[in-house]
Amino acid sequence: MITERVVLPMKRRNRFTVSTWCVAIVLLTWGAFVTSINAGMSVPDWPSSFNSYDPFNPWPNWWTVTPVLAEHGHRLVGALVGMMTLVLAVWTWFADSRRWMKWTSLAALVLVSLQGILGGLRVVFVSLDLAIVHAGTAQLYFALLTAMIVFTSSSWFSRPVFPLTAGMEREMELRPLLLFAPAALYVQILLGALLRHPGAGINAFLVALHMAWAFFVTVLIVLLATRVRSLFKKGIAASNWAGIVLTVVTVQILLGILAYFVTLNEDGWLVPSNFQIVINTAHMVVGALLFAGVVTVCIQAARTLHTAHTTT
Repeated sequence: MITERVVLPMKRRNRFTVSTWCVAIVLLTWGAFVTSINAGMSVPDWPSSFNSYDPFNPWPNWWTVTPVLAEHGHRLVGALVGMMTLVLAVWTWFADSRRWMKWTSLAALVLVSLQGILGGLRVVFVSLDLAIVHAGTAQLYFALLTAMIVFTSSSWFSRPVFPLTAGMEREMELRPLLLFAPAALYVQILLGALLRHPGAGINAFLVALHMAWAFFVTVLIVLLATRVRSLFKKGIAASNWAGIVLTVVTVQILLGILAYFVTLNEDGWLVPSNFQIVINTAHMVVGALLFAGVVTVCIQAARTLHTAHTTT
C-alpha cells in the first residue's frame, strides 16, 4: 500500500520522468530529421566533433550549416537525455522501494548509454547497419521510459472497483494481444528503419514487406484497443489509452500513405524536398508515439487484470 508520505516524492519523480520523456521526443524528432536529410556523417568523428571536445563550439559557426547543426545538435540533445536518465536512475534506485523498479531504471540507463555508443560507432565505422541498430535501440529506450511514467503514475496504484465488464472468454482473447501487438509493432519500426536509411529505401521488396506488415500490425492494434475498451469500464486508464491509440494509429496510417506517394513523386532520394523531409520525420515520430501508446495500453491492461483478480 502506497502511503501519502510516499505519494508526493513519487509524483515529483513522475514529473521528472515525464520531462525526460519530452526531451526524448525532441531527440527522436531531431534524429529523424538527421536521417531525413542524410546528415548522419556531417560530423565525421566521434567522440570528438571536428577533432574538438568543446561540445558547444567545436567548429566556428557550426550552427549556420544545416547538416552540421542537425548532427551535432542531435549529439547535444542526446547528451542531455543521457544526463537526465542518469539522474532518474540514481533517484529511482535510492527512492523507490520496489526492487524491480530499481532494475528498470538501471536498464533505462544502460539502454541510453548503449544508444549513444551505437550512434558514435555508426560514425566511426561509417556503418548503415549500426545506424539501423541505433534507431531500433532508441525505440526500446523510449518505450521503457514510457513504462517508467506508468509505473510512477497515480493510476498504477489505484484499485478500481469491478473494472471488468466482460467474462473470462473476452479476457483470454485479450491476453495474447498484450504481447503480440507491441512485438509486431516493433518489427514494423525496424522495417521502417531499414527503409529510411540511404541505400535501402528504393528496395521494392522492403517497401512491399513494410506495407504488408503495416496492415497486419494495424489489425492487431485495432483488436487490442477494441477488446480493451470492451473489457474494461470507461474511466479505467487502459480503456482511456486504448481510445488514444486508435486515434494515433489512424494518423500514422495516413502519414504512411502520404509518405509513400510523396516518395513516388520525388525526382531523387539524395536531395529530398522539404515536404518529404517533414512527412518522413513526422511518420517516424508518430510511430514512436504509437509504440509508446501501445506499450502503455498493454501495461495498464495487464495491471488492471491483475488488480481485478486479486480484489475479487
